[in-house]
Amino acid sequence: YRTTAKVVGTLYILGFAVGIAGSVLGTPGQLDTVSAKSLMIAIGALLWVIAAAGDAAHGVMMFPILKQENERIALGYLSARLVEAAIIAVSALFILLQIPLGAQFASTSETAYLQSLSALFTQSHEYTYQIGMVALGMAGLTLCYGFYRTKLVPQFFVIWGVIGYLSFLGGSMLEILGFNLQLLHTLAGGLWEMSIGVWLIAKGFNSTVIAPDSAA
Repeated sequence: YRTTAKVVGTLYILGFAVGIAGSVLGTPGQLDTVSAKSLMIAIGALLWVIAAAGDAAHGVMMFPILKQENERIALGYLSARLVEAAIIAVSALFILLQIPLGAQFASTSETAYLQSLSALFTQSHEYTYQIGMVALGMAGLTLCYGFYRTKLVPQFFVIWGVIGYLSFLGGSMLEILGFNLQLLHTLAGGLWEMSIGVWLIAKGFNSTVIAPDSAA
């Protein structure tokens, strides 16, 4: 699974970079400025969808490896990743919906209703994103448990990952409840994903624990 390790590691790093770019470009801001930057907003939303597809690919790529140890762990991780990807895609849709609102805002004097609708879509985006991060936290904890069982990566990555994804999970729940954490709860998990990505590209999985007839 050397090739799989490289692909998964690359997906972690690219997902991190694409997610940041999508967050920067896909922030509509005030409705009266949306029309002027509609292309950038659309690109940002598309990057969110690409990042979501990468998240789903994580579950697919890791499934045959985790299945060697426990099929339930493999299915749990795959399912959580697919759920997360679907929710993030819905979150991107709420960004895209700002574009027709911005166009309508620029061509009519009836703006109060459009501004209220824009605020609703913005809040819906925030909620769906945080729900997606809850799913990510659950997926990450499942993966870390799988790593603990399989010994595919050094155990300090398991401990770090558990801390990072618990922070994702708890912090996103607090965000949904109205607490503004300024993304502080994402730091440990984000740095873990970058670090494990580099490790998997450079070192791969621990080959001594992979069944010889399943290596690829």
